[in-house]
Amino acid sequence: MAAPSSKNSYEAIKNDIVNRRFKPIYLFMGDESYFIDELTELLSETVLTESEKDFNMQIFYGVDSDVNEIISSARRFPMMAEYQLIIIKEAQNLDKFELLEVYANNPMPTTILVISYKHGTVDKRKAIIKKIDKVGVVFESKKLYDNQIPGFITTYLKTRDIGIDGKSAQMLSDFVGNDISKLIPQLQKLEVSLPPESTHRRITAEMIERNVGISKDYNNFELVKAVAKKDIASASRIVDYFSKNPKENPIMATVAVLFNYFSNLLECFWLPKKDEVSVMAALNIRSSFFARDYMDGIRNYNATKVMNIISELRTVDAASKGIDNISATHGELLKVLIYKIMH
Repeated sequence: MAAPSSKNSYEAIKNDIVNRRFKPIYLFMGDESYFIDELTELLSETVLTESEKDFNMQIFYGVDSDVNEIISSARRFPMMAEYQLIIIKEAQNLDKFELLEVYANNPMPTTILVISYKHGTVDKRKAIIKKIDKVGVVFESKKLYDNQIPGFITTYLKTRDIGIDGKSAQMLSDFVGNDISKLIPQLQKLEVSLPPESTHRRITAEMIERNVGISKDYNNFELVKAVAKKDIASASRIVDYFSKNPKENPIMATVAVLFNYFSNLLECFWLPKKDEVSVMAALNIRSSFFARDYMDGIRNYNATKVMNIISELRTVDAASKGIDNISATHGELLKVLIYKIMH
């Protein structure tokens, strides 16, 4: 989530907005809409009071707005307020977007211009990026990596005074993936299910099983743990459950989780030190809880075996999509895959 300037992290920008340290121009761009929407909404809630918004807040939509009209509006003075707030939504559809550079050369100190540019980025070599970054904020909202999602879940819930254990966070991560637009509704569903009167609210694997539909005992998290430990009996039980419940446990999701695990594990074999601290640093893991599977994997596999497993995962992924596969069911493919991994 880094921006062209290191000062422009999501948390740093959020903190400045909350403390009313505003910049004249904000450009939020990137492939992850969640962080763009969050920062835009925070500015909408923070800059002006409800009574000030009537005369000092304008929202433009890129697809049907004129850039010259936006610049003209931005050059006006606020009415009975310290600031005026102008938000351009879906700015990626704004015709002649780069003309905003004219305004960025000399922005009004009493105007806060927010540019929400989704599903892509402005070429960072362009002058407009350099101009905005000099006087304001340029924030690139990137998709989180799979291994960052458990940490995001933990942080998101912590801001709502809700705890969650490592296993439960990983269960949700494996089930939803790194699509935050799908993850947030699941977290909100879990939050609503918590007793409001409780002072120590905490999400557990049992709650996830009841409200999200993920089995606390038969899921990709438990499968990876069994595979890492080479616990053949546990892995076989989980795979058998997956085979009997294919809709709730699609093979593509399982293969993706295993591919992510073994790709990270392969990286661990090249580390000068293969201790827990080194593994956590290399894989950007915050908690030792998530490093345990990799420590088990280092003990139970070698680099050559892991490379063969990754190759096999690619083959099974293709076969699950019908490539070079005439009759094998997804359950059969998964059983053979796990057998080859663990033998």
